[in-house]
Amino acid sequence: MTRELDKTFDPATLEARWYAHWENNGLFRPERPDATPYTIVNPPPNVTGSLHIGHALDNTLQDIVIRYERLRGKDALWVVGTDHAGIATQMVVERQLEQHQDKRTNYSREDFVAKVWEWKEESGGTITRQLRRLGCSMDWSREQFTMDPHFTRAVVKVFVDLHKQGLIYRDKRLVNWDPKLKTAISDLEVETKEIKGGFWHFRYPLADGVTLDDGRDHIVVATTRPETMLADMAVAVNADDPRYQSVIGKEILQPITGRRFRIVADEHADPELGSGAVKITPGHDFNDFEVGRRAGIKAGDMLNMFDAEARVVQTADGLIPDEFISIDRFDARKLVVQRMKEAGFLLPHVDKDGEEHDAEPRTIQTPFGDRGGVVIEPWLTDQWYVDAETLAQPPMQAVRDGRIEIVPKSWEKTFFNWMENIQPWCVSRQLWWGHRIPAWYDEDGGVYVAETEEEAQAQAGNKRLTRDEDVLDTWFSSALWPFATLGWPDVDAPLYKKHYANDLLISGFDILFFWDARMAMQGMHFNEGQVPWKRLYLHGLVRAPDGQKMSKSKGNVVDPLGLIDAYGADALRFFMAAMESQGRDIKMDEKRVEGYRNFATKLWNATRFCQSNGIGASSNLAAPAATSAVNRWIIGEVVETLAALDKAMAELRFDAAANTVYHFVWDQFCDWYLELIKPVLGETSPASEETRAVAGWVLDQIFVMLHPFMPFITEELWHAQGTRANDLIIAQWPQPDATVDAVAKAEVEWLIALTSAMRTAKNELGISPGAKLEAYLETPGETARTVIGNNAAAIDRVARISAIHFAAAPAGAAMQIGVGEDSFVIPLDGVIDIAAEKARLAKALEASAKEAKALAGRLGNASFVERAKPEAVEKARADHAHHAGEVERLQAALARLG
Repeated sequence: MTRELDKTFDPATLEARWYAHWENNGLFRPERPDATPYTIVNPPPNVTGSLHIGHALDNTLQDIVIRYERLRGKDALWVVGTDHAGIATQMVVERQLEQHQDKRTNYSREDFVAKVWEWKEESGGTITRQLRRLGCSMDWSREQFTMDPHFTRAVVKVFVDLHKQGLIYRDKRLVNWDPKLKTAISDLEVETKEIKGGFWHFRYPLADGVTLDDGRDHIVVATTRPETMLADMAVAVNADDPRYQSVIGKEILQPITGRRFRIVADEHADPELGSGAVKITPGHDFNDFEVGRRAGIKAGDMLNMFDAEARVVQTADGLIPDEFISIDRFDARKLVVQRMKEAGFLLPHVDKDGEEHDAEPRTIQTPFGDRGGVVIEPWLTDQWYVDAETLAQPPMQAVRDGRIEIVPKSWEKTFFNWMENIQPWCVSRQLWWGHRIPAWYDEDGGVYVAETEEEAQAQAGNKRLTRDEDVLDTWFSSALWPFATLGWPDVDAPLYKKHYANDLLISGFDILFFWDARMAMQGMHFNEGQVPWKRLYLHGLVRAPDGQKMSKSKGNVVDPLGLIDAYGADALRFFMAAMESQGRDIKMDEKRVEGYRNFATKLWNATRFCQSNGIGASSNLAAPAATSAVNRWIIGEVVETLAALDKAMAELRFDAAANTVYHFVWDQFCDWYLELIKPVLGETSPASEETRAVAGWVLDQIFVMLHPFMPFITEELWHAQGTRANDLIIAQWPQPDATVDAVAKAEVEWLIALTSAMRTAKNELGISPGAKLEAYLETPGETARTVIGNNAAAIDRVARISAIHFAAAPAGAAMQIGVGEDSFVIPLDGVIDIAAEKARLAKALEASAKEAKALAGRLGNASFVERAKPEAVEKARADHAHHAGEVERLQAALARLG
């Protein structure tokens, strides 16, 4: 028995109900011990996070895949969890303390970490609740957290094993240092902004009376960071620059510190840029660090002039004047410029009006910490590093030989370029929240790495040990996600044995290097060369409607939860799928989301129509027997749609998959099939029983095929159609056991073409859509004779043709329409005023032709295309396309009238 549906489709009333039903009944991972496994893991969102539009895209695509594979009978596992997000989470808790005039340093490390755990239990589930609202069918019974005990065990083991293998080591190198948070941060956490700054030029005097070939006793250097000259250790010139060849190896006498250092030859100095000479501060600039190393300066000997808060400290050689000590870096900048100017070593910048300024104005690409919000300082510190170059080799080979397939393939080049030039990976962070580095130090500087303090003490003997204060970068632990979530390092864990390697990873292209590549490195290294996943799908960004990147500062961020409130989760999901075209960015378009809500309403109303005509649930997996052309045709359309959908899903063409289902539901089923079968449904006959059986079966196939994209409405309609053995989420994927009937397809498509042609012609000539006309077909083809003979009632009702005569048309005004090889003549005497209609069409044609010509001229003007605003050019192109189309339409309409 069917359950009568409400007249209006209201997503809010059914989404929470069905999600709770699925989760409470364990349907996200039903017991299928003998089924083929299919596994994906979600990119774990920060435990501090809330759902943004990028999450909505990423998780929608994953859910489509996992629901699809579940329907295909797989043991489909979608591993879910959250990342402990070291910096972000510690900041959240510290801000809470600040609100109560409290701070982290008032607590012991252990007590503060306990407060973080307390926050996590109370407030850390926001994003997981929001993922449920989106419809994500994750296995919540196995929800993971990167700080869970079993996961921590895996992280510690990986660190210790890599250290034993010489792949983790401690080194002094430059890092991105956040002076506010007082920790190293990854490149991903650095946000580059354009800042108005200056470019200062200074004279650096040559020592010992040495001069250049042109007689000058100095070299000119330029910098945007004058304060760093307090730790300068060299000046670099190009070996091929004739201006400086005679002084390479000679010494500079730095004016403020009095420090003497060499002029070195290095390719970093470009003779074409500025003076061709570059001051080198290896302890505070990434390029200078490499120049310094090439010049033979060891990292341990590089001078450091800042403390953790970017205040000036004395360098190892003690040469920084006292007045600079303890002042902020930007105050030091002003003082350095002032002292260099007073001493006559500042070269002023002369502007176009002849006025002198201390510096040349420049817009400078400046790195900021995305969390701390202050300028990042390259800082020389002792940190833990992973030998990423060694670990990168197996994943590169796996991509080359196809064990890892990157989709779209165009990302392979970027992957190889980065992996082939990979740098040591800094994995230590100066935080309290996170996986503490399992290393201990004795009083002599000895280092002991072990899984427990007891093991470290056993290595050290009687020496007193102090544990490393740092924690691991969160990317280090999340790199273990595909296997540590499955029970590793217990390689006999049932979940690990069955579900590693994963089948697919879906992620944004922006974390290809920070997460995806690192999973590939760690996954292959710790799983005997087995890849972590067989396919890697990289999607684009969701951008604002104008194509700009969304950001809070621009005020163009779209809240996916607001869209769900307005249109339902199904509509937002379908939008994401339909717009996702293999890695291309998606422009947000709320009107299209609304359009997919209308699509859901269309299906809702179609199901209500079926119910009102006695069409209920089907009991067959295979297609019912069918004799009528329209029923044979719609079964064939299901077969073709299913094949196209399976092909699109196999190729991860989400847009093609969504649009395939969309057009079948809207066009073939709702607009044509239901319209064509209406006369039969009013009968009591074997034909009507056949049609009800076929229609019920087709509707069931729609629910199943559409379910991965629109899970809520399809589950509701599935149950409303009758009593079911299973919920739709675990139903069987369609198996029509049928073929396309070419004869039926040709007949129905001919009928559709006739109807479409009649509607188009009426619209062009201003004839009422409901007007019934007679038609003449003098020499009908075989298909035409069959269709007309068998479908007179349907032709009368959908094409609004009251009679078709197989004879020549009478003389008089008429319009002609073509359907395949058949040419119809439809008399128009008494239907419209032919002369008036010709005049109207001719006038409209002239106006559109004139406008199209003018727009073509404007678009052909290179000056307009290059200088006009992009939106103006786009509008001109759209207007031209519209008027060009109108010209064709109106010409065809006039031709119909003869």
